[in-house]
Amino acid sequence: MPRRKEPRIPDAVLDQLLAGADPKTVLDPNGLLDDLKKALAERVLNAEMDHHLAGEEQGNRRNGYGKKTVITDTGQIELEVPRDRQARFDPQLIAKYQRRFPGFDDKIISMYARGMSTREIVGHLRDLYGIEVSPDLISAVTDACCRRSPPGKPARWKQFIR
Repeated sequence: MPRRKEPRIPDAVLDQLLAGADPKTVLDPNGLLDDLKKALAERVLNAEMDHHLAGEEQGNRRNGYGKKTVITDTGQIELEVPRDRQARFDPQLIAKYQRRFPGFDDKIISMYARGMSTREIVGHLRDLYGIEVSPDLISAVTDACCRRSPPGKPARWKQFIR
């Protein structure tokens, strides 16, 4: 009998995560997967703050948290972003004023490349993920993608057409 391949995440850890959770809602918006995204993002942001404060002068230290709502590929999550007293902390995972999780723009561009209109993309995001975005946001994302292409080179969104 062939041996079972070792999982990347041990079964005991998965059992702990799933304890008390409804298995049917694990992948739903605001389910376990979103909770994991939130916990991991906040952990990375706190590690970034620790690194930032290690290189700063002695007078600067933590100063609580600010709330930030971020759009992900499965819905919206509210993150608590750490602050420092001198307001010099500039997070890298989700930069200041960034409202979309990395990878979200690629999904929009993929739908646009397949011929969906901006309003169809808005409806699709609302139906699948429960996210309310404006057609203007969709246009801004697709325009920024096409504008970044060097002259004579195909637009970046064309890589999503298969």
